[in-house]
Amino acid sequence: MAKKQTAAQKTSTSKRPTRAEERARVEQIFARFSADTPEPKGELRYVNPFTLLVAVVLSAQATDVGVNRATPALFALADTPAKMVALGEERVRDLVQTIGLYRTKAKNVVALSKLLIERHGGEVPRDRAALEALPGVGRKTANVVLNIAFGEPVIAVDTHIFRVSNRTRIARGKTVEAVEAALETIVPERYKLRAHHWLILHGRYICKARKPECGRCIIADLCPYQDKTA
Repeated sequence: MAKKQTAAQKTSTSKRPTRAEERARVEQIFARFSADTPEPKGELRYVNPFTLLVAVVLSAQATDVGVNRATPALFALADTPAKMVALGEERVRDLVQTIGLYRTKAKNVVALSKLLIERHGGEVPRDRAALEALPGVGRKTANVVLNIAFGEPVIAVDTHIFRVSNRTRIARGKTVEAVEAALETIVPERYKLRAHHWLILHGRYICKARKPECGRCIIADLCPYQDKTA
C-alpha cells in the first residue's frame, strides 16, 4: 500500500515546474540576454581561425586577459601554421612564458601547426573530430573554434558556463559533458549560436563563483538560486 504524502511533500511536488514551464523560463532567460547584449563577443583576441585556435589552446587554465597580453607579439610573427612551425618551439615558449603551463602549450602549438599543414593543407578544419585530434585540443576548445570561427551553434562548457547552468538550473549536470548535452536540449535554436558567449560573460562578470552579484542580474527573478546576494 502506497504511503500518504505529507503536507510538505505535496507542497514541494506542486511547486515543481513542468517541462513546458521550464522551457518557457529558459526562453525568457535567453530573450533577456539577447535584448541586453544582441551581439556578444568572445574576449580572446585573434586575427583568423588559426590564431583563434592557438589563443584558445593557450587559454586553458589561464585568463583571457593574460593570453591577450602575450599573443599580439606571437601573432605578429606567426599568424599561419607554416610561420608558427618556422618560429620554432623555443621562440614560441619565450613569447608565451607569462602564461601558465607555457612549456607544454608552446610544444602543443608547434605540434598542432605541423599537423594542420600535414593533414589539412594549413587550414583549420571545420570538423570536431579533426580538431580534437590536434595536440592540446579537447572538446571545449574544438567547440569554441567551431562556434566563433565557423558560426556553428555549439556550446563550449567551461567552468563559468558549468557553474551558471547548474546554479540557475538552466541545465544541470555533474559533468561538463552532461551540462553540454542538457544545454543542447533546452536552449532554443534561435539562441544557440550566441548562448556560449552570453553564459560565459554572465558567469565571468555577474554570476561569479564566490559571490554572485544578484542585485545586478537581469535574470534574478527567473533564477531559483536560494542564496542570492543583495
